[in-house]
Amino acid sequence: MSRLNVVVLYGGKSTEHEVSVHSAQTVCHMLQNKPEKYQIYPVFIDKQGLWFLQKECGFKTPQDVAVTPVLRADANMAALDGSLAFKADVFFPVLHGTNCEDGTMQGLLETLGAAYVGCGVLASAMGMDKEIAKLLAAQAGIEVLPYVTVSRGEAYDKAALEDWVKEAELPVFVKPVRLGSSVGVRKVKNLNELHDAVAFALQFDTDVMIEKGVDRAREIFCALYGEGEHVKSSLCGELRTVAGEFFDYNAKYVVAGGCETKVPADISEDAQICMRADAETIFRALHASGLARVDFLMDKDGRYYFSEINTLPGMSETSLFPQLFEASGEDYGQILDGLIALAQDVLARKNALALNR
Repeated sequence: MSRLNVVVLYGGKSTEHEVSVHSAQTVCHMLQNKPEKYQIYPVFIDKQGLWFLQKECGFKTPQDVAVTPVLRADANMAALDGSLAFKADVFFPVLHGTNCEDGTMQGLLETLGAAYVGCGVLASAMGMDKEIAKLLAAQAGIEVLPYVTVSRGEAYDKAALEDWVKEAELPVFVKPVRLGSSVGVRKVKNLNELHDAVAFALQFDTDVMIEKGVDRAREIFCALYGEGEHVKSSLCGELRTVAGEFFDYNAKYVVAGGCETKVPADISEDAQICMRADAETIFRALHASGLARVDFLMDKDGRYYFSEINTLPGMSETSLFPQLFEASGEDYGQILDGLIALAQDVLARKNALALNR
């Protein structure tokens, strides 16, 4: 059996650029450990949107690159600066955030007729939009917290928003609707902080969600991979904030020891079963495929609420996705193999569809 040419895409025009690079380093390393199966082509997308073929995954500058890639739509080929061409059997996007996991990159790969790992255009877009994901979860019978949204360019009634917050009760969380890694998120404990938090979040997205907070919330996570009826969910894990008041970007990526991971989470077996089932329900409701991580918030009484779904979660060795499955007895390398095989199966099914009546 010949080796597959796997193009690992990472970096990107995103506030989560650095997170993506860390994820890609792990994915590239694990796939390169199987030279009999894969030929890896790491493609770095810089913050200006330029694409570079790398000799290895990592933080790079244009001086470090081998050649500049230009993707051609014909024959699913990647033509590299006229000096090299190869058939890209599978694209593996290890990208997070805007322009990366929100359906835009997936749309590009669709137009190339390419096999690619992860959710399709619609599932990616819906998963990235916290409001749409919550609407789908609620329709599937899973509890979500009360929220309202405001949009950039549209004047909102500040008094009405303050009244809603008073009724919901402080604290509330103000967050961009279509971002991850807690970028732009603020916890509002005083009404005087509300409008500054909204203005701050609107720097990162055109739409902002104001969501009721949970008293002494526990953040519980469940990872998934597969498709349709063949979805596997992991044991649930928990992240506890050590630095800061909630699991923000600094706690995740900046402050050493800013959070603690507990895998599996210290919750009852019944709660584990229910949360895993609900995570799978949400995955299917979005018609997701490939991989995801579903996040819940649990209150002091053990009641939990769907928070969000990440259709391209962090994939470094210290990220939750591999940790959750390793705690569940799954081999991370085999999961990556399965994701690549699933990408090829999805493309084969699309190619079998009739184009004419």
